[in-house]
Amino acid sequence: MKSILPFLLKKFDLSPLPRRGVLRLAGLAAWPTWAGSQNLGPAVLPAAHSLRDELAVALKKKQALVVMVSLDGCPYCRVARQSYLSPLQKNGADIVQLDMNSLQPVQNFSGQFTTHGELIRRWQISVTPTVLFFGPGGKEVAERLEGASLPDFYGAYLEQRLEKARLAL
Repeated sequence: MKSILPFLLKKFDLSPLPRRGVLRLAGLAAWPTWAGSQNLGPAVLPAAHSLRDELAVALKKKQALVVMVSLDGCPYCRVARQSYLSPLQKNGADIVQLDMNSLQPVQNFSGQFTTHGELIRRWQISVTPTVLFFGPGGKEVAERLEGASLPDFYGAYLEQRLEKARLAL
């Protein structure tokens, strides 16, 4: 995905403005370019296999289960995974990933088998990345973090929801 930021800067003579001052659309277009320019090594989150079991492990550690809904090839998902979620996982957070449109089997919170794609449709998720926070009984314990259009604030939004999820447990 090629950034349209240079085009917008030239077309609307916005070059003297700092990147944050540029139209929100330019910020959306610029993030994949920024992400591609960073040396972000490959980061992989484990695919969800049994949300019931994965939630039980998280709750034993007094944590919420964090579930990232991703789409293959999504540059925003890659940045969210590499820059924010993988470091959290390496520090002990329980995070799994569901892939939109995937036929990979997964056991839901009630123990029934379905696919990643079907579960995502049931949850009415249409934006990637979407990060969800689950507590006892498979209930969402914090507001969903949908999309990733504001990279300057993404980490703060994620931390805010993680704190809310911790308090809900």
